[in-house]
Amino acid sequence: MTVERIFDELGHFKRFQACLYFAAVFQAVACGIHYLASVFLVETPNFVYNVPGNITDVLYGNLTASSLEEILPVFKSRTGPLVMRTSEGEQWELSRCRCALRINPKDFTYDFDGNKTVKACDGNFVYDHSEVHQSIVTDWDLVCEREWLAKLCQPTFMLGVLIGALVFGDIADRVGRVRILMFTSLSQFVLGVAVAFSGNYYFFMVLRFLLAMVSSGYLVVVFVYVTEFTGIKVRTWTSMHVHAAFAVGVMVVALTGYLVRVWWMYQIILSTCTSPFLLFCWKFPETPFYLMAKGRHKDAQTLLDAIARFNGLECRLKAEDLLEPEERENGRALLEQEAEEQPLQSEKKLSILDLFGSWRMAGRTCTVWAIWFIGSLGYYVFSLGSVNLGGNQYINLFLAGAVELPSYLVGCFAMDRIGRKKTCAPALLLAGVACMLIIVVPGDIEALAIALCMIGKFAIAIAFGLIYLYTCELYPTIIRSLAVGSGSMMCRVGSVVAPFCVYLADVWVYLPQLIVGILAFIIGVLTLLLPETLGKPLTTTLEEAEALGRKKQDGLEMNQHEAKA
Repeated sequence: MTVERIFDELGHFKRFQACLYFAAVFQAVACGIHYLASVFLVETPNFVYNVPGNITDVLYGNLTASSLEEILPVFKSRTGPLVMRTSEGEQWELSRCRCALRINPKDFTYDFDGNKTVKACDGNFVYDHSEVHQSIVTDWDLVCEREWLAKLCQPTFMLGVLIGALVFGDIADRVGRVRILMFTSLSQFVLGVAVAFSGNYYFFMVLRFLLAMVSSGYLVVVFVYVTEFTGIKVRTWTSMHVHAAFAVGVMVVALTGYLVRVWWMYQIILSTCTSPFLLFCWKFPETPFYLMAKGRHKDAQTLLDAIARFNGLECRLKAEDLLEPEERENGRALLEQEAEEQPLQSEKKLSILDLFGSWRMAGRTCTVWAIWFIGSLGYYVFSLGSVNLGGNQYINLFLAGAVELPSYLVGCFAMDRIGRKKTCAPALLLAGVACMLIIVVPGDIEALAIALCMIGKFAIAIAFGLIYLYTCELYPTIIRSLAVGSGSMMCRVGSVVAPFCVYLADVWVYLPQLIVGILAFIIGVLTLLLPETLGKPLTTTLEEAEALGRKKQDGLEMNQHEAKA
């Protein structure tokens, strides 16, 4: 089919496509919101173990107070315990997950050399509510022995993202893009609000998992949707800037987290901020590519007329004109012969092994997979880890989203002018260097560490944004979908691994940056070995063509033999 003729006749990005594009991308903001919402949902404030009794005095170093709530905002668990005295005269040393009762103390002092009775925690905690008024951690005591439950929140969500991409991507090819867009956007709203009223941890996790699936489903399908409604002249820009809507969602999370410190109110606001989309998404038309592929020529013609009318043009294009000449002349005959000739025309299905058909192809595939992986890993490590860099965590996360907006503009300009490889490789190398510099920055210069983190996020966003297009151009048509699909799977693996990488900051605050920096630098160097595509699919080498040709020929001969039998 020559469906691309639509854009030559009716415009590559005129009024109809622009309205549809910005409406569809608006809901992609919700995807960015839900992907990063857990940053503040599972935020753990300062806390200590609590003991029964009325507290009369509290000591922490040279500081004194009459209640735990007064001293908790400045408490740091690694510098020593809190010492408290009750109205009964008991003296306790409190830390996060245990307490110790002093035996026969003489004076109420911070230092004590006598005997103590140590008691393990039994779920009774006091939290600092000066910053975090209420989170799922404070509601359900997800600390100490239950801390791992809070840390499962983001990895479980990312697992749902992986499954949702597989499920909804396949269903969209069967039932259409619009139905999936409507279903996933409505489900995002319903499930997002339901999370706020989950009531217990396990129901919360189930709802978040389902929310991850539909959010991922919308993001996958909206990429296809906007691509099939925009012409090839602007397709690079329109596909890249879907990521920009995701970045706006990250900024909305930071702003809402700053303004609303109660987790269920925060969740409701985040889930409803894109709800106006539900009022007009049911008016979305199906894409012309899908209609023609399904043989719905009458519906395709109606759509063409609507696009032309909205763009102020006269529609001289007929749906039948989008078919190849042979299809127009022999369409009915081909349909009648299809059942008889199908065994002879079918080819042996390609597998993942065909991406490794030659040494050259194998090296290319491994490098492309690595770029997909580090792009996703780096993106979420910089985003999720930005709140651990010191300074104001809300500003840090907001900046982590804001730096993406210029990164996609720079990426688009650079791809068109210096090529895909010369844009991707320096971006990865810059991200690696930024990570290494974060490690050597003195701890008291927080502003410099945050600036380097934003430079790293800027660079990794460029590589992450262009890899989809670059992968399409690096492989011949017969295995292009396989290459993009497998690369996308590596991307999801990276997103699942990223939260665990961020948690390594508990071991050493800069360990996540060290891991991402080393991987980004190595993969950036390997990217320099990839061929440049110059904006067009590469010509398959003779060796690769012969390998793929043998695959097709073997499949054809096998089917012919089966047909004769």
